[in-house]
Amino acid sequence: ALARPVENLCGHFFLVTGTNRRMRYVCSSPMDNMAVIRISDDGRSYAIVAEKYIPPTSELPSHLSIHDYLLGRGRNQKVVIHTHPIELVAMTHNAAFLGRDVLSRLLWSMIPETRAFCPKGVGIVPYALPGSIELADATIAQLDDYDVVLWEKHGALGVGENVIEPFDMIDTLSKSAQIYMSGRAMGFTPAGMSDAQMQQLKEAFNL
Repeated sequence: ALARPVENLCGHFFLVTGTNRRMRYVCSSPMDNMAVIRISDDGRSYAIVAEKYIPPTSELPSHLSIHDYLLGRGRNQKVVIHTHPIELVAMTHNAAFLGRDVLSRLLWSMIPETRAFCPKGVGIVPYALPGSIELADATIAQLDDYDVVLWEKHGALGVGENVIEPFDMIDTLSKSAQIYMSGRAMGFTPAGMSDAQMQQLKEAFNL
């Protein structure tokens, strides 16, 4: 049974990583590390339909709630990626970065590609129990305003029409975080691009 019905997903099939499985093994042995599930016709439960019984990820409530929201809004984003990028998660441990748009501004300023790949920036969800409906709802509340949502002390989540789109956004943000941390490790705080330089970038690329 599902924690709550997913009305827009009735009868849909989903391919999700398995619980206690590792993404790095999916390529070499996909059906040992992924679950294929079908949502019931009333949207209240799911069945594992793959030949091998692989229980789905513990984050299934969040993922299905987000898919339900996206489909209900008529959005064509069929992929939800949740991962644990070290540098981005580390930055969420600093309260100074958790204010609205503080981290977006910082990460945008590290390298021009970040503003191009993530023009809406990153939202922040305060810590919530992994796999909870509360985490799902807090994430959904930010999906219209931001490209990527960071879960405080936990990870990052992105959505897209294909796997590459959210992967590229999270990867680019991670590079910006690495640039910032590399500068700090060398003993200085990176200056970052100025507001004027970022505005010029925004206008040039119609962001």
